[in-house]
Amino acid sequence: MTTTHPTPRVVEDVPKQLLIGGRLQDAAGGRTFPVDNPATGESLCEVADAGPDDGRRAAEAAAAAQESWAATAPRARSEILRRAYEIIIARTDDLALLMTLEMGKPLAEARGEVAYAAEFFRWFSEEAVRIEGGFAPSPDGRSRHLIMRRPVGPCLLVTPWNFPLAMGTRKIGPAVAAGCTMVLKPAPQTPLCTLALAGILTEAGLPDGVLNVVTTTDAGALVEPMLRGGLVRKLSFTGSTQVGRILLAQCADTVVRTSMELGGNAPLIVFDDADLDTAVEGAMVAKMRNMGEACTAANRIFVHSSVADDFASRLAARMSALTVGPGTEPGTNVGPLIDAAGRDKVDRLVRDAVDRGAKVLTGGELPDGEGYFYPPTVLARVPRDAGLTGTEIFGPVAALFTFEDEDEVVRAANDTEWGLVSYLFTRDLDRALRVGERLETGMVGLNTGLVSNPAAPFGGVKQSGIGREGGRVGIDEFLEYKYLAIPAPGQ
Repeated sequence: MTTTHPTPRVVEDVPKQLLIGGRLQDAAGGRTFPVDNPATGESLCEVADAGPDDGRRAAEAAAAAQESWAATAPRARSEILRRAYEIIIARTDDLALLMTLEMGKPLAEARGEVAYAAEFFRWFSEEAVRIEGGFAPSPDGRSRHLIMRRPVGPCLLVTPWNFPLAMGTRKIGPAVAAGCTMVLKPAPQTPLCTLALAGILTEAGLPDGVLNVVTTTDAGALVEPMLRGGLVRKLSFTGSTQVGRILLAQCADTVVRTSMELGGNAPLIVFDDADLDTAVEGAMVAKMRNMGEACTAANRIFVHSSVADDFASRLAARMSALTVGPGTEPGTNVGPLIDAAGRDKVDRLVRDAVDRGAKVLTGGELPDGEGYFYPPTVLARVPRDAGLTGTEIFGPVAALFTFEDEDEVVRAANDTEWGLVSYLFTRDLDRALRVGERLETGMVGLNTGLVSNPAAPFGGVKQSGIGREGGRVGIDEFLEYKYLAIPAPGQ
């Protein structure tokens, strides 16, 4: 018999409508869609299901607000972000519970994401008042060059489900700081955190029309007309490389500026001189953050053959000790995957690897019962032709490979279309610098499994993306250069 759980207060308190031009409103035709709890499979609530007409109205609202918002003083924009940061911190427990309910991660990890998400608002509140230009004479002395930075204009922000609060603040923060208006489309699995965030920004004083939120189950029908319609001047997208390619093609017609944070296939390399305690701890962080549902997750773990068995046994012991269950229950380390499709994909990849000769050290079997759970799994002796070597696993599965020398492992690590992040464990500084420079990724974790930080530029190379989010350069993605030529006195 299925148990029906009452709707938690944090879900009831979140608006379920679209936010367009400062007004909450139903989708055209009154369409809605359910938001499910992945720990139970039950529906938490229904939210508005926007269509193309709703998207058009949201883009028009953002365009209408752009001129006045761009003229707002940088300090005013800064203070709105700072107030929003403080509100988020004050509501950490409610936001964490909301996140756990709609996407599954354990409460302790959700609280960590709330802090991480808030920090983007604090960081960009400080960057808002540091937008600089320049002034210089021309080489021939006949003119003066005045260089200023201006907001790129109305932006379309598309965020994923795996970090539903942080991916919103990582895009909204620099857009607000730069003076851009926005239309934000969250993933259909996790719209509630975005709707709650929009309410917080309104409370913090963000003017009507600056942020518009459209929730939908048909992203293609909503997004393409906006990109081709001429009102949107910037797209910031986080999601799969496959979808990113489609969006880049759609942006070409009107030459929409793009930022893309796409897929990853992160290698984690453990050399023979590594501190194995540090390496195992780093692998746990790099692999198990968000149940492995992260583009930064260690997808391929390469361990030198001389320490491979020791590392594998230690990692398997740590993984098997994790507690799997609903993220709301105390002591849970690993929550459910996002949905049935995500869990089935992980199971298929594991079965494929085992069929090809991989050895299961722990996990590897679908559990019975409700929810989309998958056990922490360690696979040793994974063959290089297994499907998971070229696919984002997006689940709690550690795939171990062995190597003999540095050149071999660098070639294997770089043998992928993606290049987001890599991880490197060694006590040899020369090797760390040498290998770190050779790895074809936008970020490298040296003796650590965590690279994400609002104060650092996040992004990849190759087919892992275009541009950077966070750090001093994060605001540049939302600014254009404008140059004024001024005749020199007497010319």
